[in-house]
Amino acid sequence: MTSRLSPNSVDVLLFDIGRVVLDIDFDKVMAHWAQHAGCAPAELATRFVVDDSFKHHEIGRIDDAAFFESLRRTLGIDITDAQFLEGWNAIFTGEMPGIAPLLAAAAERMPLYAFSNTNPAHVAHFSVTHAELLSHFRNVFLSSSIGFRKPDAEAYDHVVKAIGVPASRILFFDDLAANIEGARARGLHAIHVTSTDDVARALTALGIWTLGIEEL
Repeated sequence: MTSRLSPNSVDVLLFDIGRVVLDIDFDKVMAHWAQHAGCAPAELATRFVVDDSFKHHEIGRIDDAAFFESLRRTLGIDITDAQFLEGWNAIFTGEMPGIAPLLAAAAERMPLYAFSNTNPAHVAHFSVTHAELLSHFRNVFLSSSIGFRKPDAEAYDHVVKAIGVPASRILFFDDLAANIEGARARGLHAIHVTSTDDVARALTALGIWTLGIEEL
């Protein structure tokens, strides 16, 4: 669904977490692992793939230890689980610039929810380090908890049912085009986020936020 937004056109805002609420940098993961393994980060990056183990980790079928063991094989490095975990969590670099006031303003006007493809290790990390920012969300739907990943149709259907409003009354924000397409295919409004300005413009169209001159 791609119709123009206006005040009262949606009842719920649904946010992806990575690169929408929290900034991430995968290069930092590679740098940490490479330092422990004694190799070049670029070398590890070429070996890293989103394979079945990665996906199974994100839907809760395997635990952190099993995922790290899979990485030892695919990356060809022999580092400890603790070293894998340290690097894995280094992906989070802080809040997306400017997102905090947008979420605070939006939360005063309508329910906010989050929906993320993620894994138990990352959940344990960001739920503590960014607890205050994430407190704006009434619920955070996690692929590792619900057993479905974006952009699979079942994932959106699960979240829409749990929220309890029609898909056509939900506005979804995500940084990946495939996830936006998946959401629209299930009837949600969706905004492809390339920067926080995209969120600000959507909230302005909804009458929640007023853009500054520099944002126009």
